[in-house]
Amino acid sequence: MKNILFLTDFSENSWNALKYGISFFAERNCSFYILHVNNNILDFQKDNILPLSKQNDIEELYTRPTKKRLKEILKRISRELFHNKNHKFYTLTNYGFFVESVRKHVLEKKIDLIIMGAQGASVLKEYIVGSNTGDVITKVKCSTLIIPKNATYSGLKEIAFPTDFAISYEISVLQPILDILKNNNSSLRILHIGQKEEQLNTDQKTHKDLISDFFYGFNYTYHYLTNTKVEKGIQCFVESRNTNLIAMVAKNLNYFQQILFHSKTEHISYHTNIPFLVLHEE
Repeated sequence: MKNILFLTDFSENSWNALKYGISFFAERNCSFYILHVNNNILDFQKDNILPLSKQNDIEELYTRPTKKRLKEILKRISRELFHNKNHKFYTLTNYGFFVESVRKHVLEKKIDLIIMGAQGASVLKEYIVGSNTGDVITKVKCSTLIIPKNATYSGLKEIAFPTDFAISYEISVLQPILDILKNNNSSLRILHIGQKEEQLNTDQKTHKDLISDFFYGFNYTYHYLTNTKVEKGIQCFVESRNTNLIAMVAKNLNYFQQILFHSKTEHISYHTNIPFLVLHEE
């Protein structure tokens, strides 16, 4: 049984992300915890308009309306989506600081994966400056599936895994990719940008060999793109193929930032429709 934490702001983007996540795990037994965090209460507390001690006021103004909207999501799931006996749904509401609330529920509910929506390319390149999505993938140690607003689930036949081979990955970090390969008969495309294979240093070659050992027996290939910027190289690669998912390891933050957070990226259209799986160490 996998425990999935789904973060919602009640937007259609969030609903699309939920639909995607349900399809993503169609064949798995999952508990979906649907969480909304209301941080407006912090403004009231700061201005002494609504002290936290007035729990009844908080319940009336924030908690009760939020619970009602969460119940409406459950009704919409029942009404619009195929009933999956493998899935159970629970609703959660909290108020306070967003990242702290997410961390709390990840720990309490023993969450395996967070799912959340994103606006699209223009938002992705601004993650680093403080959006909720950016805070989750950089500050919460839990693997996260980011669903752009235009993404639709069409299977997981090909996964792109960008890496610079600069660090060694723990087996537990790469396990989610292996699970996808097993459950979907997927192909893995391991992508390196910046050097040819014969130009890798000793450490990079060692880390590459470890990846090969881990994915031995599965359908994977290596691809090397030279003389190009990381984010544009990945864009060209996925646009030329039928890539369904881009998986990256958050531990390799310097490389990771070039892909999602590059401040000078002018055109990153591949982000618009292709989800990201951001893997964290436990």
